Amino acid sequence: MNAREPRDVLAAKRDGRAIPPDELAGFILDYARGDVPDYQAAAFLMAAFIRGLDQSETLALTRAMVASGSTLPLEGITRPKVDKHSTGGVADGVTLVFAPLAASLGLAVAKLSGRGLGHTGGTLDKLESIPGLKTALKAGEIERQVDAVGCAVAAQTADLVPADGALYALRDATATVASIPLIAASVMSKKLAVGTDLILLDVKAGSGAFMKTPAEAEQLARQCVGIASDWGRKARAAVTDMSQPLGDAVGNALDVAEAVDVLAGRAHGRLRDLAIIFAAEAFSRLGGTSMGEGRGAAARALDGGAALERFRLMVEAQEGDPRVADDPWSVLPRAPVVQPIVSQRDGFLESVDAEAIGRASSRLGAGRKRKSDPIDPAVGIVFRPKVGDRLGQGQRIGEVHARDDDAANEASRAALATMTISDHAVSPLPLVHAWCGA
Repeated sequence: MNAREPRDVLAAKRDGRAIPPDELAGFILDYARGDVPDYQAAAFLMAAFIRGLDQSETLALTRAMVASGSTLPLEGITRPKVDKHSTGGVADGVTLVFAPLAASLGLAVAKLSGRGLGHTGGTLDKLESIPGLKTALKAGEIERQVDAVGCAVAAQTADLVPADGALYALRDATATVASIPLIAASVMSKKLAVGTDLILLDVKAGSGAFMKTPAEAEQLARQCVGIASDWGRKARAAVTDMSQPLGDAVGNALDVAEAVDVLAGRAHGRLRDLAIIFAAEAFSRLGGTSMGEGRGAAARALDGGAALERFRLMVEAQEGDPRVADDPWSVLPRAPVVQPIVSQRDGFLESVDAEAIGRASSRLGAGRKRKSDPIDPAVGIVFRPKVGDRLGQGQRIGEVHARDDDAANEASRAALATMTISDHAVSPLPLVHAWCGA
């Protein structure tokens, strides 16, 4: 330890006192080395959850987690570099679209993604539904691919921010995940360990997100942006709507197929719109253009095929089957049972419980309760209506992709139960609630 025994650090936070940055850093680094046991780290997490961490403590925690392992400076990349992170949601395929889209605009994206847990989908799980695709890339492989293709989406390496991985497992086990300072430090340690010119954060708010209200999400967004600023890094955070599924597909192969449709310019809607917003933000801030010019360039890259070509090259570089970019269902795994979801009445969609749809998809096998659980890449739910849409009784509004009829019937009932239908017209929901950061 740098100064005090672990028990002194625990006692200080237990009693509501601020922990000096060097002492907090010493505690975390000792934990990463195995010199502080899990039970003391768990006690720290619970004390931090109850008492909170101030900005100085949160920054010290973030710095220590970065210092616990190696970094990915990307010094050999000459393109402007951007990283984008989402706090997780339902039918959130933005990364699958954003990475190749940004690359097609001349930017570099080295994206370290995670796996799904609970009702939220994981980008790595989605990509790995493409036959052969490899996400376990070494640091050198990531940099070479980004230099050649413009983008790479890979798993976090074992030696990158290892303290965060260990602490996250403890947070999950000790019910301390929902702490804004702990979330902010976890998110930003992974972003700051990678050398980029701009960090973009997509902080979700709503029934399908960890942050249930825009106010909570904005608090998290501001804390993340503040950490980046204290570190001397540029960051922008958007608080975006997750009170309904963002796209239509809630699964893994289903998500990939939808992303390809967006990249090919065939699919329009909230998923495409948000991907364009983030790509335009990166393009305008790193290229010195207006947001309007950035959105126009992003839309042209989708409609003209440039973004899809970058996706094809990325898949091929990571040893996946590039035919997925031409005809997704010629290579993606299919579920044996596809059952329509049919509206039970006329009216306007007033609300939908996004988390419940995500959990229904997980029960089919598309998600996991524990990180070690296997997933079924073929199953899931396609749910098309958005709040404000007019529905007709008997209208097909989606499909369940399942292994058997019983599972399909249960998921269809669950999806219908998430909907509230109004007899009166309902206004669509905003896509972006607020932006934070310089």
